[in-house]
Amino acid sequence: MARFWFCVAGAGCFLALLVLHSRIRDSPVLREFVFQVSWRTENVLYRLDVGWPKHSEYFTGVTFCVAVDSLNGLVYIAQRGENIQKVLVFTEDGYFLRAWNYTVDTPHGMFATRTLHEQSIWITDVGSGSYGHTIKKYSSFGDLVQVLGTPGKKGSGLNPLQFDNPAELYVEDTGDIYIVDGDGGLNNRLIKLSQDFMVLWVHGENGTGPAKFNIPHSVTVDSAGRVWVADRGNRRIQVFDKDTGEWLGAWNNCFTEEGPSSVRFTPDWKYLIVAQLNLSRLLFVAAPPVGSIGYCSVISSIQLADQVLPHLLDISGKTGAIYVAEIGARQVQKYVPLNSYFRSFHS
Repeated sequence: MARFWFCVAGAGCFLALLVLHSRIRDSPVLREFVFQVSWRTENVLYRLDVGWPKHSEYFTGVTFCVAVDSLNGLVYIAQRGENIQKVLVFTEDGYFLRAWNYTVDTPHGMFATRTLHEQSIWITDVGSGSYGHTIKKYSSFGDLVQVLGTPGKKGSGLNPLQFDNPAELYVEDTGDIYIVDGDGGLNNRLIKLSQDFMVLWVHGENGTGPAKFNIPHSVTVDSAGRVWVADRGNRRIQVFDKDTGEWLGAWNNCFTEEGPSSVRFTPDWKYLIVAQLNLSRLLFVAAPPVGSIGYCSVISSIQLADQVLPHLLDISGKTGAIYVAEIGARQVQKYVPLNSYFRSFHS
């Protein structure tokens, strides 16, 4: 008798599931519920490399930014603080190489050039001292090579070029430079410079409309010739054509809780990695196909501990490893792709 009632109960559960399935297909509310559940039970693509770096005692300040030179296997980190070395250089394996501080005031963002013939690093400086409001290029050993902007003087001019709290930059292999200026200063703009530092086009003023910004905080370029800007204060990502500067669209549906603070693509161009500062979260967003911007679709995420505060990140073009500069935790952490995903972009 007990077996009979057990079978009856099982059949009842099966019928209930069939009814629920049919209603989900017809109910947009339930479909949305299922989507939300799937968003939370997402695929895990990366894991924390707990052994990186080998010696974390070199983090003596607030770690604001990180840049990877994957061709030469170098990781640059810039930190803020008094009487400390502002720039640290590690290997991708985690070994400390050197540190320097020459002409660095208050670093905010950085970008490592990725060529076999040159090892150099660009740093945006938002300080108020004699080296502030500039973007500077250094050799890997800290020799000052180039200064963009007017040192120690903020402004909005294009000739001569001036900045006010330049947030970040992205340098293409051609030498063309994309700059987001600034991080809460006078300017809210995206500037493209040629390899000889001539202004090619400019977008931006403070506002919420297309091609206007409220704290443009990070910039990157994809393989389809599109420029992606983290418009942090407007809680969206804006997209532009890299050649003409034409506005192509915007994503805001993924950022209702908080705007993006950093954007970088994975080496296979499948995902845009987005950092959300105050949520202490990394989002893996599906990259749209060529010719379409579409809507933001979160594929996976990494929830960091409270108050870790991921500020800016960079990705190794060789291994796909993600390096995250955390201003709350005062460290840089490395996340490596799981074997299945690593094989997918090396196949």
